[in-house]
Amino acid sequence: MPGDSNAPEVTAIIAVLVDNEPGILARVVGLFSGRGYNIESLTVAPVEEGGNLSRINIVTLGTPMVIEQIKAQLGRLVPVRRIADLTAEGPHIAREMALIKVICPHGSGEAGLKRAEALRLADAFRARVIDATTESFIFEMTGATEKLDAFLDLMRPLGLAEISRTGVAAMARGTRVI
Repeated sequence: MPGDSNAPEVTAIIAVLVDNEPGILARVVGLFSGRGYNIESLTVAPVEEGGNLSRINIVTLGTPMVIEQIKAQLGRLVPVRRIADLTAEGPHIAREMALIKVICPHGSGEAGLKRAEALRLADAFRARVIDATTESFIFEMTGATEKLDAFLDLMRPLGLAEISRTGVAAMARGTRVI
């Protein structure tokens, strides 16, 4: 990754308010890929009645110098209205949602134990069962990325079959706004 190789990498959550126009997301992603920066998570949606503005939440990893470069380069894109580095500017809330499919086929007593364990863990992690068959569950879970990762790690030996994640949605705490 470009920048000072001795500086420790940090995770940054960058919120970008942009004019909602064709091609803006491609330009933002192109900025990252063209400079060798990685996007860990990306969410985008209109945030204003009428759909004139969209908010892009980007989670990226880099040295503090690289994060500053990313913010400066984002600021030079014409339809960008505002940029906020939520991780650097103070307390913030970051959550994502996931749908998680676990398959526990019939056949042995072990399958029944796996089903029971999957349900017990889902309850402990506050995941909701939104679909169930005799052989599978789909759980819906919202929370911090680390919480979702921990739940997924526990579901792997129980029959984790498929995951769909939204990416991080984040906002500054208190009265700060982007």
